[in-house]
Amino acid sequence: MELFKRTLADQIRGQLYKGKTILLFGARRTGKTSLVKKLVEDEGGKYLNAETQQVREQLSTTNTVLLKELIGNQKLIALDEVQSIPNIGTILKVMHDTFPEVQFIATGSSSFELINATAEPLTGRSRRYTLYPLSFNELKNKEGYTDAYGRLENILRFGLYPEIISKSEEEKKEELATIVSNYLYKDALMMGGVKRPELITELLKLLAFQIGHEVSLNELSNKTNASIQTIQRYLYLLEQSYVLTSLGGFKRNLRSEIGKSRKYYFIDLGIRNSIINNFNLPGLRNDVGQLWENFCVLERMKHNEYERRFVNTYFWRTYDQKEIDYIEEVDGKLSAFEFKWGDEKQKMPRQFVEAYPNSEYKIVNKQNLIEFI
Repeated sequence: MELFKRTLADQIRGQLYKGKTILLFGARRTGKTSLVKKLVEDEGGKYLNAETQQVREQLSTTNTVLLKELIGNQKLIALDEVQSIPNIGTILKVMHDTFPEVQFIATGSSSFELINATAEPLTGRSRRYTLYPLSFNELKNKEGYTDAYGRLENILRFGLYPEIISKSEEEKKEELATIVSNYLYKDALMMGGVKRPELITELLKLLAFQIGHEVSLNELSNKTNASIQTIQRYLYLLEQSYVLTSLGGFKRNLRSEIGKSRKYYFIDLGIRNSIINNFNLPGLRNDVGQLWENFCVLERMKHNEYERRFVNTYFWRTYDQKEIDYIEEVDGKLSAFEFKWGDEKQKMPRQFVEAYPNSEYKIVNKQNLIEFI
């Protein structure tokens, strides 16, 4: 596998040995294991795969004598994929408090399980990070801007999972199909209340055609023959297991603003295209605008996470179909963005200008992408 320098590695390295347990979230196959193994290699430490039976048994205790045997004299312990260990939050708290000289790093591909388990026990004791598939900037830093830009159309087709970047097109398709069938839903299916596993696939296929559009729960309910409550739960689980992400509507000053809807995006476009089995070139497809919007939203999300920019994010639309793709709010200031694959020009909707006169507005296209991410 081609090795990429992950931006988040430097962020985490800067937090080592500062009295905080580090929690690293992210979808399976995005590179969490490679990242923590590199930290263990560089810092000296011990890597433990919590998905193996032996490690699960060793960690399923709060007995400090037994935990000391596991830790030994190591100064750094990396615990990989810990979400399935019962009471992992309490166990990490005991380890954190009993062995303050040791740096603990725990990874998980299910924020539902891991955040719920660690929220109360690790209050004030942890730092949380999320690792996504490769960012365009990470690709650019390795290959240079020209080569990375030359890959842009293929990124819209095959996404940015680290292990597929250097593969042939057929190998990319095969690898993405493997991720979808063997890894993608694994954590969502393990969570409580999933009584219809096939519904996950149905939902994702429907959502794949609705990128950039508000999602109607009623429509999803009718098309899948599932209750709205079930649809809401499954969408929540898919977000918590890093398959999807979403934006809510921005509503403040105008009665005509829509505020309750959500738009859903895929964490990786290769996954989206694999689910609908469409890897056509952008020039041959009618959804290139949707792909570009999904790509831009995700790249900005990666940028905000890795730069530790804590922002509120939304889309904006009115009942008479005036809309803005993406809005960020920082310290009360609004920045609005419209995503265009081509060179189209578009002015900020008049209603938005009048309601929020101090807002910034930019169109993001291929030419100014780097400024945005």
